[in-house]
Amino acid sequence: MPNTHQGIRGPAIFLAQFIGDEAPFDTLDGIARWAAEQGYKAIQLPTVDSRFIDLHRAAESQAYCDELNARCKQAGVVISELSTHLQGQLVAVHPACDDLFDDFAPAELHGNPQARTDWAIEQLMLAAKASQRLGLTAHATFSGALLWPFFYPWPQRPVGLIEEGFNELARRWRPILEAFDEAGVDLCFEIHPGEDLHDGASFERFLAAVDNHPRAKILFDPSHLLLQQLDYLDFIDRYHERIGMFHVKDAEFNPNGRSGVYGGYQGWVERPGRFRSLGDGQVDFSGIFSRLTQYGFDGWAVLEWECCIKDAAQGAAEGAPFIEAHLIQPAGRAFDDFAGVRTSVSRNRRILGLP
Repeated sequence: MPNTHQGIRGPAIFLAQFIGDEAPFDTLDGIARWAAEQGYKAIQLPTVDSRFIDLHRAAESQAYCDELNARCKQAGVVISELSTHLQGQLVAVHPACDDLFDDFAPAELHGNPQARTDWAIEQLMLAAKASQRLGLTAHATFSGALLWPFFYPWPQRPVGLIEEGFNELARRWRPILEAFDEAGVDLCFEIHPGEDLHDGASFERFLAAVDNHPRAKILFDPSHLLLQQLDYLDFIDRYHERIGMFHVKDAEFNPNGRSGVYGGYQGWVERPGRFRSLGDGQVDFSGIFSRLTQYGFDGWAVLEWECCIKDAAQGAAEGAPFIEAHLIQPAGRAFDDFAGVRTSVSRNRRILGLP
């Protein structure tokens, strides 16, 4: 039977690290044209800047969403997904991080954690409807973190603390998951240090707490797994049914006698683990693209550029051909079909020596 799987789509680019106040990075039309000129076919669009998308209008107006899609098409790209990474972070914030994360919310909410959380949840609800109106099927976000200050078990954690944290996280996210389910959109949590969902084990805890909700998916980014020293290929083997999005991002880990995974409070250039431009790090992208293709992933391969050494313009220019070179056209037939033989139940039984 022929394989109808069309394979991974790409290349696409996440715009969060490129949006700015100078042309062409200060308008949707300008940055979309720039992305197309770099060789990208799709853009993953952050939703915190109304210059690029007004989330309230997008949730309420089909005409506005049709206009956004038309403008992107005119520029030479499509929208692959929307992102609420910053808003998702604010769904759950430990008090130790309140002041730092206030900057992710409107100024009038600063110093008011409950109002900030309510705003973040509303933003996710709007994003579900906006994604539906734009014809999208997946959405990128962070889980937020109530438990990150306790990720290392010292001082000893009280019995039940972790369970209580995940129960509360699930309570906050469950109605959001329901909204995305109603919109027909998968909610993909980026597995990321600083979030309560930072590895496979923590994702499993969350999944159990939301009763294996079908819309709770994973944004797979191997860079964060490499810096934790996880086996990111085995991660795909274990969780491929839950992987709904893919960030193509490189990293390297070079531990020494001074520091390792935790980094010793050093800056990005000095840390043993650091993000790199595509091809400059240690991530086995050939293995990743092969694994994802094997399991039938047909989402977008989205460059997320972060590098402490290389300039962003060079990283973006190099990213599209890098992704293009790793895309795999799934096999339409078995490689040894040329030697195929006729088959029937009677012949198979005869070969086995059965009556």
